[in-house]
Amino acid sequence: MTVLFADQALLPDGWARDVRFEIAADGALAAVEPGAEATGARRLPSPVLPGMPNLHSHAFQRAMAGLAERAGPADDSFWTWRKVMYDFVARLTPEAVEAIATQLYVEMLKAGYTAVGEFHYLHHDPDGRAYADPAEMSSRVIAAARAAGIGITHLPVLYAHGGFGGAETNAGQRRFLHDAESFAVLVETLAARHGGDPEVRIGIAPHSLRAVTPELLAQAIVMLDALDASAPIHIHIAEQEKEVADCLAWSGARPVDWLLGNFDIDRRWCAVHATHMTLAETVALARSGAVAGLCPTTEANLGDGLFPLRAYLDADGALGIGSDSHISVSPVEELRWLEYGQRLAARRRNIAAGSGAPHVGAALLRASLAGGAQALGRSIGALAPGARADLVVLDAEHPILAGRSEDDLIDSWVFSGNANLVREVHVGGRRVVQDGRHADEDAIAARYRAVLAALI
Repeated sequence: MTVLFADQALLPDGWARDVRFEIAADGALAAVEPGAEATGARRLPSPVLPGMPNLHSHAFQRAMAGLAERAGPADDSFWTWRKVMYDFVARLTPEAVEAIATQLYVEMLKAGYTAVGEFHYLHHDPDGRAYADPAEMSSRVIAAARAAGIGITHLPVLYAHGGFGGAETNAGQRRFLHDAESFAVLVETLAARHGGDPEVRIGIAPHSLRAVTPELLAQAIVMLDALDASAPIHIHIAEQEKEVADCLAWSGARPVDWLLGNFDIDRRWCAVHATHMTLAETVALARSGAVAGLCPTTEANLGDGLFPLRAYLDADGALGIGSDSHISVSPVEELRWLEYGQRLAARRRNIAAGSGAPHVGAALLRASLAGGAQALGRSIGALAPGARADLVVLDAEHPILAGRSEDDLIDSWVFSGNANLVREVHVGGRRVVQDGRHADEDAIAARYRAVLAALI
């Protein structure tokens, strides 16, 4: 039993003083006792927060962050960015993917993310042929998570078509493609290998309504239910206006409306982006219990648009944050720009504040902890008995946090300055960041630099 002690910590019921954490050998919190004594415990610097889940990641895109910021000959959009991504992904080897993902996951940990949802669609070799091990690329990403020390919900992507209605794919998509049978082999292989690991959860990610037919999506859900009827299901939805127009042309319905009307969408689902919704869709998605997976820095970078945050919160919708293409790897920046985008659109302040939750940063943090944990399908996001011992310690001595406490401290962390205020990070009871550094960061960064030198 590992025993830690914090002068102040954010518990499910609010801030508490003199908190004793007892951590079992399996990395779960066996006991959380406020108002306790520090006898026999290692004192943590304070304050202590639950680790933040990052619910949406494409790890390999970390290596191309910044390389798509050159204007093309025509108007640039998500669709022109995608061409740059396809050209980049064609050159990636399994070894390169592992090195890139490991570097990314170290950066996530240092920023305060303690778990990641890896929406993984790079499955095959550059010619589109399956590797001898059908889970070769997935295994590389999971190995990266283990090496860095971050928890992972691995979401192999089902991608079969190039557009709505079963349209043909293009050459840039050949490394992504599966049919129902080969996808089942991949998921079943991963479930068999990692079913007993408390730091790994396996779900699925139908890429989008344009990449799977209704029949294929239904088959994938039946397959997953046979393995784990509570496993997470993530899907890109309504990210761009063209996607909405194409869905209307195909089905007569908008993407979120079509999905809710044709499948049983509930708490195990994560609707990633869901940017372009009518008010009726917004309320219906919130009432379904699904999580809206929001990635404000990537959505801004791609020019996607703004999520209807206030209407969604008014309908008691669940949400979480992700760093997606890793233009930024910072929960602070995702939370900050989730709010700032709304302020710019509405031309007023404190949009995410609600009745009984006047602190905007704290409200967004709590919502993202709960929604992220739900979306990743793991017992994380809260400092409570039975949950994983994922803890983040902020630097209370930094001038940005001077004189702050409790929710004022969270607001200052989110909305003040650009320094990384994360001092210490624990995942499953294991300390992976100390004094702002990861123990293996130099060696991991050296491998990453070598890979980038070969790629670019």
